[in-house]
Amino acid sequence: MPSKKNAPKESQLAGTQTPDRANTNAKLQSLETVRSDATGQALRTNQGVKIADNQNSLKAGARGPSLLEDFIMREKITHFDHERIPERIVHARGTGAHGYFQSYGNHAELTKAGFLQDPEKITPVFVRFSTVQGPRGSGDTVRDVRGFAVKFFTDEGNFDLVGNNMPVFFIQDAIKFPDFVHAVKPEPHNEIPTGGSAHDTFWDFVSLVPESAHMVIWAMSDRAIPKSLRTMEGFGVHTFRLINAEGVASFVKFHWKPRQGVLSLLWDEAQKLAGKDTDHHRRDLWEAIETGNYPEWELGVQIVPEADEHKFDFDLLDPTKIIPEELVPVTPLGKMVLNRNPDNFFAEVEQVAFCPGHIVPGIDFTNDPLLQGRLFSYTDTQISRLGGPNFHEIPINRPLAPNHNGQRDAMHRVTLDKGRAAYEPNSIDGGWPKETPPAAQDGGFESYQERIDAHKIRQRSESFGDHFSQARLFFHSMSPNEQQHIVNAYSFELGKVEREHIRAREVNEILANIDLELAAKVAANLGLPAPKKGTVKVPALSLKASPALSQLNHPGEGVKGRKVALLVADGVDGALADKLTKALEAESLQIKVLGPTSAPVKTADGKMLAVDASMEGMPSLAFDAVWVAGGKGVVDALKGDGTAVHYILEAFKHLKPVAGDKEAKVWFDELKLKADEGLLAGSDGKTYKAFVEAIGKHRVWAREASVKAIPA
Repeated sequence: MPSKKNAPKESQLAGTQTPDRANTNAKLQSLETVRSDATGQALRTNQGVKIADNQNSLKAGARGPSLLEDFIMREKITHFDHERIPERIVHARGTGAHGYFQSYGNHAELTKAGFLQDPEKITPVFVRFSTVQGPRGSGDTVRDVRGFAVKFFTDEGNFDLVGNNMPVFFIQDAIKFPDFVHAVKPEPHNEIPTGGSAHDTFWDFVSLVPESAHMVIWAMSDRAIPKSLRTMEGFGVHTFRLINAEGVASFVKFHWKPRQGVLSLLWDEAQKLAGKDTDHHRRDLWEAIETGNYPEWELGVQIVPEADEHKFDFDLLDPTKIIPEELVPVTPLGKMVLNRNPDNFFAEVEQVAFCPGHIVPGIDFTNDPLLQGRLFSYTDTQISRLGGPNFHEIPINRPLAPNHNGQRDAMHRVTLDKGRAAYEPNSIDGGWPKETPPAAQDGGFESYQERIDAHKIRQRSESFGDHFSQARLFFHSMSPNEQQHIVNAYSFELGKVEREHIRAREVNEILANIDLELAAKVAANLGLPAPKKGTVKVPALSLKASPALSQLNHPGEGVKGRKVALLVADGVDGALADKLTKALEAESLQIKVLGPTSAPVKTADGKMLAVDASMEGMPSLAFDAVWVAGGKGVVDALKGDGTAVHYILEAFKHLKPVAGDKEAKVWFDELKLKADEGLLAGSDGKTYKAFVEAIGKHRVWAREASVKAIPA
């Protein structure tokens, strides 16, 4: 166990030790092996020949046939014909960013992994976020699990922490993974739906596989529609081992805690954004990094000594279970900052290859049967997608540590290996490269020596047999608003299922075992009779609720990077609008000035005020709050504009803070908006402060019960 002296200081948690961006990026890029900049360079073929004419193919006369000997055209067209590679079977839709990881201290008591032992060390990382079900062209904001994969380019080799934004999974054993994916993917007869699980085959499968119950309720919660990629938690899902230099091992669960808070969309927002801005999450991450609002996560672990492996009322090796944080708190190890966008989406985001089997000394696996299958599957799929076993030579995958061995040839080999011996041991090349004993300084990798004495058998451990108690814990840990969202999600998804017996089975054999009130509400929405009791006896847990599971308990550290729409029109008070903008920007909020059109508006003193976009071009869905600018005639102009009226009603319906001056308050009253802590009027410091505080709470949750009738 790490000592308290290794715990992070408050200044570290606050990010005050973040390295200078330019110096950090220069250092990280200097470690990379390949990066091309064509500025000032001549146009050439792939063989380096300068091109004189890239506008016309070679012909027999100006109007004659094109000639086969035109090697420039043939090279260009051939490359174009083969530019697309097979998309990932799952996690096809994604985006990514570069950054760095920095340890808070020396965690040598816990692990011998070098990148966790030196707080001065800057370890480059590349992160890919993704959805699971849909293809590359699907929407960002669909209800789905999100992938959260991090590649650490450590001095000892690459470490891939390949996880999700949910801490559990649908199945316990990897042999069921093809079945699950086939079920959740679009139905084979019509390739519908794209990007979602609201269809018969998914619900048929999960209603027949009770082990999925815990993950499904997570997927029906707000966790499946994150506000942004920056506001997602990340989890390693499986139980891993960390091992120190003395060979002492601890079981660990990996957690990524976002400093931006754990925030989600409302379902109505998520659906509308899928149409209004398919790339909402991609755009948000890109713009945050470009504007210097670098997303940060804290990497932590839940640590369980080997002696305590069996002390819980669940099995540590069961990937459908969490360790509640109230039982084992998360110990912070370091922080990750994303501060550079990719230069080329295909070369970096599409070609990056994550594999759970990529670990470094000090990190090892457990016998989790889902993890064991992933160790094979990920490498196997990269060979298919990326054209052979040399995918590690693609620049985005290339480790910073050297990788000398006897592996040569195969498709797309880039390294020019010297020497005659492609085997080990050898005497021809002096015996090089040689093994590194694990006991040596910077020793070689040594697998943990776990004693195993068992028969070969195809059987599920009895300790994996409880499928409902943690699903019940999750539901009982939610706030009333979050519970209602779960009811709504089950009702919506099951409402899309054509076969009534599937809907009834999910309600009676799954939901009734989680919570009878949940089952009854969903049954009522589906027109089914409410179940009177569950079908199995669910073990009682030591915890009745886990507050750490509710997103409302993770609002984030301040409002940095959150977005405010400032609505203006002709007659706006320019000085007041400028004062408001500066006051909000001082809180690190991003302000966008929006008008009836994209044209500038005329201020009260006759000047022209440029706008960032029209209200139609940047809907309220893209913002955290709305402020109506003051000035003579502004409110009259806006309330006569249907788009502006819709803007206010929609923002209010989505529980966002809405503010303006006293004239705006009259308009809000005319719209019959009920007063609450997020509906504000005034132009003084007190109003600004209340507005910022309301944004910091993400939603005006008390408003939700009263907004159903608002047309938006």
